[in-house]
Amino acid sequence: MTGRRGAESPDPESLSLLRRAVAIRDEWLAHGLSTDPADRPAAEAAISALYRIVDRPPPRFVWVDSPGSALYPGSPLHRAESTLAYLKAPEPSDGADPPVHDRLADLWSTMRSRLDRAVAPCLRPPLRAQRPPATLPAVPPERALRDGVWAGAVIDVTVRHSLTVSLCDAVRAPLFTEFATCSPRPLAAAWYGQHDAYRVGHYDAWHRLGLASFPAWAREVLDLWAATVRSCGWWWPGEGVCVVAERTAALHSEPMPDAVHGEVRLHRDGGPAVLFRDGWGAHVLNGTRVPAWVIGAPTPERISAEANVEVRRAAIERIGWDAYIGAAGLALVATAPDPGNPGSELRLYDMPESPVVVPGARTRPGPPGRVLVVVNGSPERDGTRRRYGLPVPGSLDDPVDAAGWTYGLSGATYARLARRT
Repeated sequence: MTGRRGAESPDPESLSLLRRAVAIRDEWLAHGLSTDPADRPAAEAAISALYRIVDRPPPRFVWVDSPGSALYPGSPLHRAESTLAYLKAPEPSDGADPPVHDRLADLWSTMRSRLDRAVAPCLRPPLRAQRPPATLPAVPPERALRDGVWAGAVIDVTVRHSLTVSLCDAVRAPLFTEFATCSPRPLAAAWYGQHDAYRVGHYDAWHRLGLASFPAWAREVLDLWAATVRSCGWWWPGEGVCVVAERTAALHSEPMPDAVHGEVRLHRDGGPAVLFRDGWGAHVLNGTRVPAWVIGAPTPERISAEANVEVRRAAIERIGWDAYIGAAGLALVATAPDPGNPGSELRLYDMPESPVVVPGARTRPGPPGRVLVVVNGSPERDGTRRRYGLPVPGSLDDPVDAAGWTYGLSGATYARLARRT
């Protein structure tokens, strides 16, 4: 598994491994994005087996239609007295019998350590191999092999990095934020079922590719966790009872811009991007979690009152920068040709004061700041060029200086750059 055969073509063995790795990655991505009903018998069998491994009898199972249904006050999770006591209990003292969730966390940690030791040789570069570039996640994998990057590094990015970006960062994280408004503490006691595919998938890939040999015990535990990924949504293990959520009922995603390893992000501009069977869900635009009003009724007044910069940006793009600038009465500071994007113009505006939310205090205005409206250097899929705004410090008066600031450069340096994308 060298991944090096000269610049003309990748090593055939490495190329074959890469293509098999992509297929395995896509298989686990599909589990993470699945909207099929849960396979309840398979989930209960796997979780019961995990309980037995940590010396606990199989629990009684309570199924709910979403994590939101598990978390709200009065839910089955909170009605389970032993689980509720655990969620409110202090850390166990020395010698105390740890709760089942802690036992399962220790089991996962021990298994992961053994699997990592088995995978480590796959991630160790061969002698005289070139160091993988920091930009490897942005390099098409077959090109990386042609450029002489050793196959272990390419496979790791293609599987582990891709699944982590897609399922942990782009799917689980927005849902975690959404449901944290219900009950943040119980989220720490959850396992994430299908959305743990990124944690299981990359180990499974090394094993199925025949590149890592796992100890039998660790493989058995991994198989049980993989079974929960394939069969259910989030789950909360408690003493004598386990609350398990159904998988998502609908999930809308799109390829990430310029993705080369199959990365996706949540997106839907006509309703919730994720919807569960009981109506709980999350609105997400191009990977940014937003309140429902951003999709249904964005107005300049609501935008001006929004504290989250990313939500404000998403709402503005919904109504269009031209419409927002006119409706909000933004003051034009200056314009200039964009030296990094010939034929396009940089426009610098004063933004209205944004609210600052301080817990326990009244909302107060924040510093006004400015926004630089630019035209994307690369066309969208439909051939149009997207116009978008970048927040910049209020102290910048020159649009070129503002453009350079967004890249960490001076205006003079930015003006000498080649065409940006």
